[in-house]
Amino acid sequence: MPEGPSVLTPQPPPNRSGASARVEDLALVTGHGLYVHDVSRSGMLHAVFVRSQHAHARVRALDITEAHAAPDVCAVFVAADFAAACLPPINPVLPPLAAIACPLLADEVVHSVGQPLALVVARSIAAAAHAALLVQVDYDTQPALPDLAHEAAPLLVSRHGQRAAPGEAPHALQVRVRHQQARVVAAALEARAVVAESDGMTITVWLPTQSPARARDDIARTLKLEAAQVRVIAPDVGGAFGAKASVYPEDLLVALAAHRLKAAVKWAASRTEEFTSATHGRGALLEGMLALDAGGRFLHLEARLAFPLGAWLPYSAAMPLRNAARILPGPYRVGSVDIEARGTQSNAAAMNIYRGAGRPEAALLMERLVDAAASLVGIDPVELRRRNLIPASAMPYRTPTGERFDSGDYLAALERACARFGYVEERAQQARRRAAGELVGIGVAMYVEPCGQGWESARLTLLPDGSARVASGSAAQGQGHQSTYAAIAASALGLDPQQVTVVHGDTALCPDGIGALASRSIAIGGSAVAAAAQAAATRRDAGEALPLTAYTVYTAPGEAWSYGCVIARMSVSAETGLPRIERLVWVDDAGRIISPQLAAGQLHGGLAQGIGQAMLERIVYDHSGQLLTGSFLDYALPRAADMPPLEIESLCMPATANALGAKGVGEAGTIGVPAALLNAAIDALSPFNVAQLDFPLTAERLWRTINTSTREPSP
Repeated sequence: MPEGPSVLTPQPPPNRSGASARVEDLALVTGHGLYVHDVSRSGMLHAVFVRSQHAHARVRALDITEAHAAPDVCAVFVAADFAAACLPPINPVLPPLAAIACPLLADEVVHSVGQPLALVVARSIAAAAHAALLVQVDYDTQPALPDLAHEAAPLLVSRHGQRAAPGEAPHALQVRVRHQQARVVAAALEARAVVAESDGMTITVWLPTQSPARARDDIARTLKLEAAQVRVIAPDVGGAFGAKASVYPEDLLVALAAHRLKAAVKWAASRTEEFTSATHGRGALLEGMLALDAGGRFLHLEARLAFPLGAWLPYSAAMPLRNAARILPGPYRVGSVDIEARGTQSNAAAMNIYRGAGRPEAALLMERLVDAAASLVGIDPVELRRRNLIPASAMPYRTPTGERFDSGDYLAALERACARFGYVEERAQQARRRAAGELVGIGVAMYVEPCGQGWESARLTLLPDGSARVASGSAAQGQGHQSTYAAIAASALGLDPQQVTVVHGDTALCPDGIGALASRSIAIGGSAVAAAAQAAATRRDAGEALPLTAYTVYTAPGEAWSYGCVIARMSVSAETGLPRIERLVWVDDAGRIISPQLAAGQLHGGLAQGIGQAMLERIVYDHSGQLLTGSFLDYALPRAADMPPLEIESLCMPATANALGAKGVGEAGTIGVPAALLNAAIDALSPFNVAQLDFPLTAERLWRTINTSTREPSP
């Protein structure tokens, strides 16, 4: 894409005393939102997928005769009907070590439970569901390959640093953080859905996607159409969290069916389909070694990161392991590193970006290493962090993995969090409670968060009545772009935000863009809006007649890095193992904040998902690859009672890597919170000589750990 304008001077944070209301809310809370599930077209047909009952099997026979003859059935599609259709290739940030093609429908072999084998299209959802039950499949079951199996060859590899021994380091330690059988599911309020309407020449697809332009291109490529023949509309989206960033086989298959039948076809996933066939997140095995000198300075880091990929590869499959490898060693100075991340396939649901996408894994490993090192050398965990944090004077800072931290004061975040937490007194109170027989721990975690790279687009039109209309290439899934983009444009134009309307999520009305992911929406998408607004204001000041339109493709000169510190206090019942997060203090730096209200909402939402990962959520497969946690009866999400008292503070140090001075905020809670909670839980059980715990930190797991410990707690 062409380069955008030169970097604009970052402005100071706006007055945070009063936050304007989100303009999106009224329609949503009064039932006037429009989701893909609400879309209905004249004569619309309905689709149901026939899915594999086995994790790995050869398909001896697939008989669709009865299904095709069932009442109101319009078509039954199998792999042979779309023989050349495959998923688009993955993002080439880490090219696969072997060529791999992912067919949209399984043919001779199925590779995971829930993989689609056939697509039934009928005049009603009931007719389609009935006919799907009539499809006969004869399987020859095969052994299922679990996540991170030793015999699985790596498909993706990311390496940084050189293999080198730490030499004569006085101290060296190893830790392991296991997420095996601890995958998580995005669990968006709105399950996946798609409506595709085609006249045989053009097609309109309603899709709850984070990347409308890329989805349009993927659909056009699959249908062998020009991009101009495809329109993708992402209306209101009920949550995405990365799981709706890439197209799914179902999205492309429904589009193919609609184009083949010259009709409108709708498919909406059941919640069980979301658990079995939507992408999952996390699930890695993290191992590391940290060497220190006599003064507690970090000399060398070794990390071995194993990431499961599942049965097929979505577009962003490589991002979690790539991010985890490049983010280490986080906010710390380390003399040298030897980091390797590997991804292997298995007979399970595909893995994808999930809020944080490798950032939480990097923070978990590094923060466990720091706490374990503090215990080994007898230095307070906060003091050890003080000695090794990258100083603000070193910014911009080039990391051992080649990343460039643009700005930040990590020590300020740590000191502010400790002051707000009352760290010294909290440690004294912990000692008193332990002496009384309580199990209570304090966990500290630092984190950094890369906030997206590249370009984004915006088109701004000044209208004769003095109002303005913004069209953004960055769609939204609840972040509040209509509010923030209006505020950004209004500030540059000297208007009231109510005079600015914002359009997004429609490829026919908006310029192309990368989309809303990787915490890039304000930093890059917002900078594009600001640049377009400034260009329009300049032309208006020059006397150009209205209406006038300014179009900008803004390319960020670098990647902004937000950061923060989380400190948590957790108690654990010795009798039941029940954990309770008693207090959580969090200092985050998201750079220039456009809307304090929306930033707070993003922090709270990310925190809830971080708590879910750490304390409750867990996808489990049995030895044959069958999913055991296929509904909310078996998969626990955080409830209001699980949320602790929160104390959150923002530092608001402007970034230098984009025009607005903004940094990411949406993923921070999933990065720092799980690491702080894990450290707090291990600290709580340290009197039992516990040095390792696995997620999720359920009462049962903690109770078993206590009751299998090697010694009684100290008095």
